[in-house]
Amino acid sequence: MGHLLEIRVPDIGDFDEVEVVEILVAKGDRVEVEDSLVSIESDKATMEIPSSATGTVVEISVVEGDRVAEGSLLVVLDVLESDRPAAPEDGAPSVDSGAAPQNRPDSVADDDESAPAVPDPTLAEPTPRVDFVREVSPAAADPVPDQVGLPHASPLVRRYARELGVPLAETEGTGKHGRILVDDLRGHVRDRFAKDAESGSGSGGPGLGIPPVPSLDHAAFGPVSEQKLSRIQKLSGPVLHRSWLNVPHVTQYDEADVTLLERFRRDQRDAARERGLKLSPLLFIMKAVVIALDEFPSFRASLAPDGDRLIIKEYFHLGIAVDTEQGLVVPVVRDVDQKGIYELAEELNATAERARARKLGIEDLRGACFTISSLGGIGGTGFSPIVNAPEVAILGVSKTQVRPVWQGPSPLDHAETPAIASDSLPSAPTDAGRFEPRLILPFSLSYDHRVIDGALAARFTSRLSRLLSDPMQLLL
Repeated sequence: MGHLLEIRVPDIGDFDEVEVVEILVAKGDRVEVEDSLVSIESDKATMEIPSSATGTVVEISVVEGDRVAEGSLLVVLDVLESDRPAAPEDGAPSVDSGAAPQNRPDSVADDDESAPAVPDPTLAEPTPRVDFVREVSPAAADPVPDQVGLPHASPLVRRYARELGVPLAETEGTGKHGRILVDDLRGHVRDRFAKDAESGSGSGGPGLGIPPVPSLDHAAFGPVSEQKLSRIQKLSGPVLHRSWLNVPHVTQYDEADVTLLERFRRDQRDAARERGLKLSPLLFIMKAVVIALDEFPSFRASLAPDGDRLIIKEYFHLGIAVDTEQGLVVPVVRDVDQKGIYELAEELNATAERARARKLGIEDLRGACFTISSLGGIGGTGFSPIVNAPEVAILGVSKTQVRPVWQGPSPLDHAETPAIASDSLPSAPTDAGRFEPRLILPFSLSYDHRVIDGALAARFTSRLSRLLSDPMQLLL
């Protein structure tokens, strides 16, 4: 004849109440000694209450989300006499097999009229309480076979899955009885990223919520030929795609009057030539960028992985895009703030030569806090570069243009300007100002809008414009 054994909440330390986060068995289940029955969770740990005997679950007294305290009834087991746990050494009596069925739970009576009664807790011989509990790691838990078709995993694994956004139903468990472990979640994420990179990294794909570009038979419309992607294109494509998907891009456009800067650069050409160097406009742009980065530290930051703080880099390493036959590469020039124009010219020329000779190492491409992409030597009036995450901003430099720029007060502000009597404005007096040809450098700043807002971006580009317009500021 069977006996009823109550499984109660053991000593839970300093906590008055804990939450029931998972029911690991169902009514009617056959459980063995040490099988986990219920998971409870405090602020510090998740614990599973094990069975102290072999038997059948006849009652579950809690549901997920309940708050329980020490001594709260969790599960009632129907155990055989031979399977009952040994009596405690202190002489505490066990369940009285001959006790009359008093205060029997309705759920037990309704389901099984022949089931033994739950003893009255007021009797002289109280039901023993299981005070054994063990803290279980996600990888070490011994699971109970799933009875309702849901993936079987510990609360910690379920929470980790929610943080990663991994559907447990799509994850194969490698633990005992198919239990899903933390390593299974990590493997699922790795496999999904690898699959996306192979099948849809450049055009949307599975798991991204973006429909893939439809496949067409282009040969049906005319002659076609194929050309393999370069190694750089194969490597940079997924990186650019990842940055575009993860970073909310905004681009700020501005320009600088670099007439004086260009005049200064040309005046120094002979001195540079004697050193075997060429002073490109990019060198002066790099120095101006460093000054602006020093004044606006958010532009040399990275967003922390949890998104609640910025990691400010107290160094000034600039990534410089270099055009090669295989595609653009971005080597890093370090400590730009500590180097003069001639030193930078020598280092930048050597770096560009190594890039074109495909002799850059992995360390040559890492560690930048800001990137500059200059297409001024090729052409164009403006473009929107993609932020090189985890950086938060990138500068795009276009080709300089000669434009007429009005020098002097605005004609509309002239005191003697008569009232407008026709559909055209009067000509300004010749002694009030004039148009002059000026060399204008257009540039654009793409930035991560999570870190930088539009007002801050405009201040940055305005400061950069002023620095480039006056080469003397670069020497201060």
